[in-house]
Amino acid sequence: MSEQVAEFGTLEIRYDERVLRPRAWTAAQSVWGAELLRSGPDGPVLELCCGAGQIGLLAVAHEPRPLVCVDLNPVACHFTHRNAVSAGLGELVEVREGAIDAVLHPTDRFALVLADPPWVRRTETGRFPEDPLLAIDGGDDGLDVAWLCVAAASQHLVDGGSALLQLGSTRQADTIGAGLASYGDLRLGEVRSYERGVVARLEKP
Repeated sequence: MSEQVAEFGTLEIRYDERVLRPRAWTAAQSVWGAELLRSGPDGPVLELCCGAGQIGLLAVAHEPRPLVCVDLNPVACHFTHRNAVSAGLGELVEVREGAIDAVLHPTDRFALVLADPPWVRRTETGRFPEDPLLAIDGGDDGLDVAWLCVAAASQHLVDGGSALLQLGSTRQADTIGAGLASYGDLRLGEVRSYERGVVARLEKP
């Protein structure tokens, strides 16, 4: 496999073709996350569907907190660990490989959840042949994994915490917002649009 390096904010992120290539625009999710940490409650950060770890790592590089990174792909977990160490953040970062509901403990609590789930509709994944299928296939409506991230946020955010969920469109964000009644007291806050997608803030009062 051919290893590559991407500039991501102030970090250099290593990855290969088995992991989704870091997109420069998603550094905005990290910056927003760091801003929320400065004004939000105490507690660690959780990154779901972490890929090579860049979004969570950049957030805690700006605002140091313990960070738990989760991904189903063992290659992604390998690169996340390497990238954490090379960024000088290794002591802050714990990497957990496996399904979201399998690797989070009932007592885990986080001040911030960052999530970059696959959000491409299954019938449209052929438009992105260079991207690993596991990293982009979001099921029939593109939201299968996003809902798993919402469920994790509802169970593991502290009061006053936030989740930043990356999605493909404001329509998907509206769909998530409309379904939050089934996920405790989470509510949809601001939705920011960027060049290739949106980031929705879910708030826990």
